[in-house]
Amino acid sequence: MKMSSNSVRDCRRHYAGELEKIYGSNEANALIMILLEHYFNINRVKIAMNPDLRLSESELLTLHFAVKELLKNKPVQYVIGEAEFCDMKFFVDENVLIPRPETEELVNQLVSWSVSQFGVNPHPSFRPKRSEVEKSPANISILDIGTGSGCIAVSVAKLLKNSAVTAVDISEKALEVAKKNAQANGVDVRFILDDILNPQNSELIENQYDIIVSNPPYVCESEKREMRANVLEHEPATALFVSDNDPLIFYRKILEFAQKALRPNGEVWFEINERFGKEMRALCLEKGLQNVEIINDFRGRDRVVRVQS
Repeated sequence: MKMSSNSVRDCRRHYAGELEKIYGSNEANALIMILLEHYFNINRVKIAMNPDLRLSESELLTLHFAVKELLKNKPVQYVIGEAEFCDMKFFVDENVLIPRPETEELVNQLVSWSVSQFGVNPHPSFRPKRSEVEKSPANISILDIGTGSGCIAVSVAKLLKNSAVTAVDISEKALEVAKKNAQANGVDVRFILDDILNPQNSELIENQYDIIVSNPPYVCESEKREMRANVLEHEPATALFVSDNDPLIFYRKILEFAQKALRPNGEVWFEINERFGKEMRALCLEKGLQNVEIINDFRGRDRVVRVQS
C-alpha cells in the first residue's frame, strides 16, 4: 500500500495499515498516535483542527524507521525511549523492564500507607486524606530491591519528600538507566550494585530500613507460552522469569534479608505473581511474620503483599 501524500492523515492511515498486520486495528492506530505525539507533538485535536497538516521529508523518515522497529515486535516504549509512570517520564531501554500499571498501584499503595503511618510530607501531586496530612513529617529509610529502571525508587523519592531512598540491582546497565531517571526527575537516590540472592555490599547489608519494597522476577518459565513476542524478544529475561521449581526464591531471600535489615515495626512490600497469593502468605508465616495483607490490583487479582516485621 503506497502513501497518498505526506499529510498527517494519509501517513497515519498508511502506517496504521502496516501495523495492523501484527497489532490489530485499535492498537495500531494507538501506536501511530503515540509516535506522532512523541516525535512531532501532534495529537488528535491538532489533526482535527489542521486537516491539511503535513510532515516534512525528515519527519517522514523518523516515522518510517519507528514503524519499522514496531514491525519487529519492539515495544513502543523502547522505540521512543521512554515510558510514563506515576505522572513522570522514565527513560527505558532493553536493559530494564517497561514499568507496568500494576507496579504503579504498588507505589500508590505504599505512598498512601507511608503518609498515614509516618506522616511523611507528600509531594503536591499526591492527594492524601486530610487526616494523613495533619500528621507530623518524619524521615523514613526505604530500600528498593531489583530497581531496574528505578521507577519505584524514583517515584517514592519524588512523592515522599522526607524519605531517604536506596536502590539495589544486580545489573550495572540497569543502574545506569535508573541513575539517569533519578537525575531527570530531580531526586536523590543512593544506588548500589549487588545481588540480593547473595548480598555482599556492606553499604547495603549494614543499614537499617523502615520499608523494603520489591518487584522481583516472578513470571514462571512455563508462562512464556502465554506472553507476547514483544515481551519475550525484547525485555530482559533475568528481570522477568523464575524457575517453576522455585518461583518464590526472590521473596524468600528478601524476607530473610529483611529480618536483619528492617527496623522494629518495619514493612516489606512486594509485587507478586497473581497465582501465588496463598503461597506468599504461607511463606511470610513460615518466616515468623504474622501481619500479612494481600491487596488486589485493578483487575481484582492478588498483586501486592504488605508484611510487617
